[in-house]
Amino acid sequence: MSRIALFQSSTGIDPAANAAALTSAIEEAAGGGAEMLFTPEMSGLLDRDAGRAAKALVPQDEDRVLAAVREAAARHRIWLHIGSLAVLGEDGKVANRGFIIDREGEIRATYDKIHLFDVDLPTGESWRESNVYSAGKGVVLVNGTPVGKLGLTICYDLRFPGLFARLAEADADVIAVPAAFTVPTGKAHWHILLRARAIEAGLFVVAAAQVGHHEDGRNTFGHSLVVDPWGELVLDMGEDGGVGFADIDLKRISEVRSRIPALNHRRPIPDAVTL
Repeated sequence: MSRIALFQSSTGIDPAANAAALTSAIEEAAGGGAEMLFTPEMSGLLDRDAGRAAKALVPQDEDRVLAAVREAAARHRIWLHIGSLAVLGEDGKVANRGFIIDREGEIRATYDKIHLFDVDLPTGESWRESNVYSAGKGVVLVNGTPVGKLGLTICYDLRFPGLFARLAEADADVIAVPAAFTVPTGKAHWHILLRARAIEAGLFVVAAAQVGHHEDGRNTFGHSLVVDPWGELVLDMGEDGGVGFADIDLKRISEVRSRIPALNHRRPIPDAVTL
């Protein structure tokens, strides 16, 4: 049994303030007995004003939020999944990059978001992540974490079940889905998709999310979730910010898979034939 914590935040436009909120959450999570803390997508900066945001963007090695959370992880002896930070890449674009940090404060793995959110919503909201961000190219599974083998995704990746299938086939125990879902898409799809991905893969899904009204004017859905392999909700944080806790029993995976061994029944899918 592993005790984890999720930080449901309302990240703003000031990296220093966001770093302070993260380090406070790390202290609270460790104090509550969690072995690992999960944070949302864009935990260090959430700002849709491109010009203003650009002033705060730096390469990974110079990121003060990353340095602060690494120091806090080592001080409080807790693992972290920093859902993502915006960091400058070598190509001049920005990487939406998640970090696994161990209790020594060392970076064990990184993952760059593969699927970019380019969409026009009926509400009039328009998002073009590909204008700023470069897409990741690698599927990442991290061994030896407090929750076993941890697969990494970010937000819009949730809509692509092939990625989750690949992680499940690589023997993931838990898949993390840090997010900043909009309210309309969150209401329509957040719970359904997360439960479906957990059921399909037969494992735990941990989804730390942004919540509420943000300084840049956006609104995010919240409802950070932990879903078990049967699709049952272990934790739903609703619309309140803060730190929540959940206990994960990895034995639940084998119990569920013995009942419906879908992973063992996978077959190569041939190309579709038009008749």
